[in-house]
Amino acid sequence: MRFCQSCGMPLTDDILGTNADGSKSEEFCIYCYKDGAFTGNYTMEEMADYCSMFVDEYNKNMGKQLTKCEYKQQLLQWFPKLKRWSMPQDAIPHADHPMKQVYIDHINALGIDELHVNNLYVFMGAMVNQSYTVNGNTTKLLNDDEAYWGTQIPKSNGRCYGVACNEKYILVSEYNKDGIDAEVVTLTRIDHEVGKK
Repeated sequence: MRFCQSCGMPLTDDILGTNADGSKSEEFCIYCYKDGAFTGNYTMEEMADYCSMFVDEYNKNMGKQLTKCEYKQQLLQWFPKLKRWSMPQDAIPHADHPMKQVYIDHINALGIDELHVNNLYVFMGAMVNQSYTVNGNTTKLLNDDEAYWGTQIPKSNGRCYGVACNEKYILVSEYNKDGIDAEVVTLTRIDHEVGKK
């Protein structure tokens, strides 16, 4: 079995990252590596902290009963053996994805109340593809098999904003916990001329 050489998750063909030329990476998953760059500039400690949030899924798949803290410690022992964390810093291909800040700027420019984004993560569409009722019909707006930049932002009323975007569109939705009662706030085409001189 192959493992992502950044986060350590099992590396299957459907979640392979992408190189700058669009070919599939044989070393990194799409959550860590997209278009020839790492999706985030994380320290090993930060990566372990992020990955430990998925301890329930790990326990279910591996038949374990680790706490988040125990899982993080296990990750910190394993990560130094992975390629990303054993490479010299100057050999790492782009510490942060060059398009991430572009997407963040576009999202924040929408001016939606209580929606301010500081960071984005990569998700497969299947993980964040909500069902919406549009003109009386139930529909989904994302492709399950595509990768999107996204995040979730809590609102003061207990609901959440969900953001998903790619090079063409930004989708902002609002929903209750676990995606219940999802509503589209906006589906906006990205203007790549914005900010160009």
